[in-house]
Amino acid sequence: MFLSIQHITLPIDDPLLKFLIELIIILCIPLLLNKIKVPHLLGLIIAGAVIGPNGFNVLSRDSSVVVTGTTGLLYIMFLAGLEIDMGDFKKNKWKSITFSIYTFAVPFVLGFLGGYYILHFSVLTSILFASLFSSHTLIVYPMISGMGIAKNLSVNITVGGTMITDVLSLLVLAVVVGMSQGEVGAAFWIKLSVSMVLFTAIVLLLFPIIARWFFKNVEDKISQYIFVIVMIYLAALLAELAGIEAIIGAFFAGLALNRLIPHTSSLMNRVEFVGNAIFIPFFLISVGMLIDFKAFFKSWETLGVASIMLIASIGGKYIAAMMTKKTFRLTNDEGQLIFGLSSASAAATLASVMVGYNIIISETETGEPIRLLNEHVLNGSILLILISCTISSFVSMASAQRIAEADKDDTVSGKNEDDEKILLAVNHEATVEKMVNLGLVVKTNTNPNLFAINIINDEANESSEKNAEKILGAANQMAAGADVKLKAITRHDNDVVNGISNVIKEQGITDLIIGLEGQKGFSPSFIYNLYNGYLHNKNINVLVYHGVQPLSTIKRYVVLIPSNAEKDAGFFHSMLRIWNIGRNSGAKMSFFGNDKTLEILRRIAKNANLEAEFNTISSWSEAVQKAYSLKEDEGLIVMMADRGMYSYFPQMREVPELLNKKLDNNYLLIYPFSKTYKNASEKRAVSNLDDFAEIGKIIGRIFK
Repeated sequence: MFLSIQHITLPIDDPLLKFLIELIIILCIPLLLNKIKVPHLLGLIIAGAVIGPNGFNVLSRDSSVVVTGTTGLLYIMFLAGLEIDMGDFKKNKWKSITFSIYTFAVPFVLGFLGGYYILHFSVLTSILFASLFSSHTLIVYPMISGMGIAKNLSVNITVGGTMITDVLSLLVLAVVVGMSQGEVGAAFWIKLSVSMVLFTAIVLLLFPIIARWFFKNVEDKISQYIFVIVMIYLAALLAELAGIEAIIGAFFAGLALNRLIPHTSSLMNRVEFVGNAIFIPFFLISVGMLIDFKAFFKSWETLGVASIMLIASIGGKYIAAMMTKKTFRLTNDEGQLIFGLSSASAAATLASVMVGYNIIISETETGEPIRLLNEHVLNGSILLILISCTISSFVSMASAQRIAEADKDDTVSGKNEDDEKILLAVNHEATVEKMVNLGLVVKTNTNPNLFAINIINDEANESSEKNAEKILGAANQMAAGADVKLKAITRHDNDVVNGISNVIKEQGITDLIIGLEGQKGFSPSFIYNLYNGYLHNKNINVLVYHGVQPLSTIKRYVVLIPSNAEKDAGFFHSMLRIWNIGRNSGAKMSFFGNDKTLEILRRIAKNANLEAEFNTISSWSEAVQKAYSLKEDEGLIVMMADRGMYSYFPQMREVPELLNKKLDNNYLLIYPFSKTYKNASEKRAVSNLDDFAEIGKIIGRIFK
């Protein structure tokens, strides 16, 4: 059946043409608005208003628009929960709670006063009216995250506060609806409390168990992504069954999967890419379709209600943001960013308005329905969504840009992209994915210099070259999936160790990662090459990795640090690699060492905001016992040393054999560089080992 131009009527019904129009809008709006420095999400909302049923009626807001828009809304909340740094969140939870009290209470009070004393609503209607302004939607969050400041303190406080204030607002909605229908009693409160406890327990406790099993047993990338979407919708459905809005379920799903989808993984890249490319833009267009500009010219009362709503919402959020800034002594830009992120009203506000509008509490003498929230509030909420999203976009992007530029300033750590060059020695196809994932997890820079090398014997045949090409191609594909560029190197050499050593010198490599085959472990030839070849490169860290399960499924790492390790030149650089594993994978880090070393590590953790626990051990046998007591989903990291280093002791030579015999977990051996210092800050730190406070400050800047 062919589509004829003569037969096109408005609104357009043809699904192919509808989808094409929406895709053209999503494609063109950012290209046009980026030139005039206008956030494209604002353009998508306006475009939705223009083509929607209240504009030129090009497209109707039918079920297809609602479904994709709903997915986009859930996606925004899911990403907020997924990308939050749980270590930062735990450390700053009281800041988030304080902010949530401010941002809930101030707009609520202003809204109630305006509704009850100015608009003369009933007490019940005024309470629901006030709750509209307490919630907010993180509509700008994907753009802020894309600027690389998602871990900023102000963002962390706002995201944590959003969860709390949205739950409170929606609880007010549930209570008001119950009271308007005469259902509030002991049974109501018991039912609501039990359902919320069950919902929280299922999502935060059961979801991670299911996800960990799935990621360990299913390697297909498409299936993993579909699984994530299923978890989002399942959590949203469970939230609705518990009597709260679906967006809270999506946020909790993000929290549940937070530690299982590393921020540097290819799966995270796919989740963000699809959401930002399709679902979130569709949500913004669907929001725009609700806007009816004509309503504001029909009734002055609508404009009056809208004005009070704008003052209560925007003014209340600004006051709450400034109170938060003053309370925690944040910078002006951080205070503005909190205001920008929290000022947008869309999801919860719209949900509450629609519920209140659909509740009829009585009728007039002429039979006209009297609603809990009238049509003036409904129309006013649409204007509030448009203006609040506009303000949120401009304020957030301006302050975020200034924060991002400040974060790019060089520190004493010398964090230049040229300083970090990671080489993966890939010789077996089975280990490629695990090694690339480790390389992505240990990296510090956003765009690291990542290399992969495969050594081909000069006498090798054509099949060997094809195998090398296949292995390096797989490594390239894995890195590209995480949006990281990898340089593949094929080297012809009769000696594998010499070939790798030459590349290390030529490329200025800082870290060499060598993978062990799953069941083989340490072979005699590998141990010989390690101690008589790889470790002769004194200027690099050597990491030997044995992976039997995906990095994302590891709950905890036991980190064994030998005595005097802090005196070795590469200690701090190696600690940065260990910290990155914890930060990027979400696994908990349990450090074991002597009191002197642990004191330094505690100061590092305090300055670097590292979530860790510290345990004192006094003998080698204790360290071995800790390694052998690992559970199924735990991994081992051992800081090693070569002869001549401060932390070396003869029993270290027994480690490979001990691991071969009794350990089937993931483990990583790190041999820090020993010859030279990477930069002036490390040299200064090593020369002032007795000054723990100075070390803490230096490492804090390195790990910032």
